[in-house]
Amino acid sequence: MSIKLFIRDTLQKSRFFLKHKLSSVQVIVSYYLLVTLIAIVLFYLPIFRQPGSHVSFIDMLFMAVSTISVTGLSTFSVTDVFNEQGVILLEILFQVGGLGIMMISTFFFILSKRKVTLKQRQLIMTDMNQPRLSGIVRLIRTTFVIILGVQIISGIGFSIYLKLNEYYTSWTDAFYYGFYQAVSSVTNSGFDVTGDSVSPYANDFLFLLTIMFLIFIGGIGFPVLVDVKEWIAYKFHRRPRLSQFRFSLFTKIALLSSVILFIGGSIVIFLLEKNHLFANMSTLGQGIHSMFYAVTTRNGGLQIHDLDSFQTTSLIVFAMLMFIGCSPSSVGGGIRTTTIMIIGLYIYSFLKGKAHVHIFGRNINKEDIRKSIAVFMLSLIMCFSCVVFLTAIEDVSLISIIVEVTSAFGTTGLSLGITSDLSTIGKLVIAGLMFIGRVSMLYTLMLFIPQNPHDSGYRYPTEKIIIG
Repeated sequence: MSIKLFIRDTLQKSRFFLKHKLSSVQVIVSYYLLVTLIAIVLFYLPIFRQPGSHVSFIDMLFMAVSTISVTGLSTFSVTDVFNEQGVILLEILFQVGGLGIMMISTFFFILSKRKVTLKQRQLIMTDMNQPRLSGIVRLIRTTFVIILGVQIISGIGFSIYLKLNEYYTSWTDAFYYGFYQAVSSVTNSGFDVTGDSVSPYANDFLFLLTIMFLIFIGGIGFPVLVDVKEWIAYKFHRRPRLSQFRFSLFTKIALLSSVILFIGGSIVIFLLEKNHLFANMSTLGQGIHSMFYAVTTRNGGLQIHDLDSFQTTSLIVFAMLMFIGCSPSSVGGGIRTTTIMIIGLYIYSFLKGKAHVHIFGRNINKEDIRKSIAVFMLSLIMCFSCVVFLTAIEDVSLISIIVEVTSAFGTTGLSLGITSDLSTIGKLVIAGLMFIGRVSMLYTLMLFIPQNPHDSGYRYPTEKIIIG
């Protein structure tokens, strides 16, 4: 058999296996594993590497997972290993990891006017964590245009701003770093290609506020962006077919939870650091920096100060925010904002003696409550187990490990500088957390849950037990 026929036969068998033998979740996870392997191969190509740079396979695997999960953790200096073409490759991979494999591929299907099959729609629905098939293609089209448009506009704006304010002397450098900053912020990647993250802009409040807005755009959830776009279209170009516009419950909960975490996080960080790290700043500067860390710890991964400068209590707050992460169907990881919001509502209803969980005139589905509790508890157990395990095998402080673990799971990218010092096993543990954070804990669980649960047809007698 010729090599051509062998490859064609292998591809046909692979497509059949993916289509008929695996669930949608398993197919999506397989795609991300495949893209990670492709990223490793690309990283080893000389065209993307600095001359003479050498990186072990484990470190390159770690880098590939971190890139596809848009985390930002790295065991080596990015600019010491990758040249300018390599950094551009990272930006492309940020798009694949942040927007999702199915969104990228489907958008090109739309451009080529090819029909999106039912199976592809199911995969899109799974990859974007959507509850229904209807409107899925429109969601992809609108989201892709919004995200790409924001990146282009902010990239041009950053480039001009950096040049006019003399951060860079040449237009080439200004555009190179301006567009990288835009793409990195929107996709929440957090990789540092300058060695200083955004610390040179510590007193440039306009720049920091813009970065915060771009991180928010990437992490609020794609359905929210579509809802806002529809609301603007309805408000300013009133459509006769719409008698009224209503935001979805997901949009309302995602926005509310994000606002609560932003305001609450900003206040707590401000109170903890105003007489410590922020002591020599103006009140405005203290407020801006507190808001910046309340946003970037949720998924951005950018930093103004060395994390070692913060109090341990502040680092614990950072870990909590990283563990929660961003909204579902976004570029971020973690347990997601809607998960923690539903758990909070459930506890509130329990304390009030209510039989059901209500918000915004809607009743929360009991299945969603069960999923939220399962995701929260299993994520907490997994992260706690990883902290205990890494504490046993690594010679670093406990708070460093807590930050590293939650940063990986939340695909944030903040670190106390221990990433490169981890053992091979430690790096594999962190890489696994990054991958789970990207595909979500819920889908990780679904990999091992039977597609068609068996109903035994009988029920055991119910008996109450003592609780608490």
